Amino acid sequence: MFGKWHLGTGDEYHPTRRGFDEAIVTQGGHFAPDYLVVPPPGSAAVDAAEGEYLARFLTDRAVDFIARHAAASHQGRPFFLYLPHFAVHTPIQAPDETVARFADKPPVGGHHYATYAGMVAEVDDSVGRVVAALQQHGLTANTLVLFSSDNGGHGGYGALGTSIDDRSAGTVRNITDNAPLRGGKGMLYEGGVRVPLIAKWPGHIRPATTCREPVISVDLLPTLATLAGARHDASIERDGVSLVPLFAETDTDLGRDALYWHFPGYLQANEDEGTWRTTPAGAIRVGSYKLIEFFEDGRLELYDLAADLGQQHDLAPSEPALVARLHDKLVAWRRQVDAPMPHAK
Repeated sequence: MFGKWHLGTGDEYHPTRRGFDEAIVTQGGHFAPDYLVVPPPGSAAVDAAEGEYLARFLTDRAVDFIARHAAASHQGRPFFLYLPHFAVHTPIQAPDETVARFADKPPVGGHHYATYAGMVAEVDDSVGRVVAALQQHGLTANTLVLFSSDNGGHGGYGALGTSIDDRSAGTVRNITDNAPLRGGKGMLYEGGVRVPLIAKWPGHIRPATTCREPVISVDLLPTLATLAGARHDASIERDGVSLVPLFAETDTDLGRDALYWHFPGYLQANEDEGTWRTTPAGAIRVGSYKLIEFFEDGRLELYDLAADLGQQHDLAPSEPALVARLHDKLVAWRRQVDAPMPHAK
């Protein structure tokens, strides 16, 4: 595991204490020495050249890891590589030569920030290098490559009244746009939670196919465990389901009744406008219908994502029975998982 951990900074939380055999954690900016590299407890410091770009540094480690484990993989001892880039994430920084590739490009569809585009390009180049390393070592045919994100893009806040765009102060929220999705990172609207999941596995996944079955990041653990042949303790309930059936047949029904989200806190205040990017909320999706509950005032919003991907038409006033049914399921799920709820002081 090489990259953004964000699950505690003490030695006891280091990935090597949480199941990974080898790990380097990064936190902070994107250029050395601005970013912080945290090696395993008791290990020597990891050196980074002055001004080295973090995405390239992490990719170097990933490519080296593949090279060191290729022979063992061919002998039946496969590896798992997790490469969570710090990009694309604030601070918005990219190498000058990469930014220059986009500096004169006209804005398109709300995308107007060359440095942000440069960060995306650096991640894209990283993926290319990892795939090339697999090809170089003859591992392509026997490797599942998954590419995804942990949240939606950093933009789309202006329409919801939580906009800050002050580059002179180093604070930029509307650096891109998630259109046609509503909202962005940190919100339970689709712009905050809908992300690509791209899978490549020659001989198992047909190229250029699209799967429209809704899935969620907690599905990755049972997916990878299934492929690795790991035995599951039936007494331990898993949050996700295996996606392996979708790799063979993209129109497979996973048999899941709902997807759930829960965010019981506040995120990023805009003191000048008296707003938050996110207030405490929860959501449930059943089929194409998505219900969002805002905990402060109990407001419920209902959208049909099949007909209204941008979530512009709240159906809650006209569909009270459906709202009640979905809300009951959401409340029951919170009780089942003992989800913490906010309380007014």
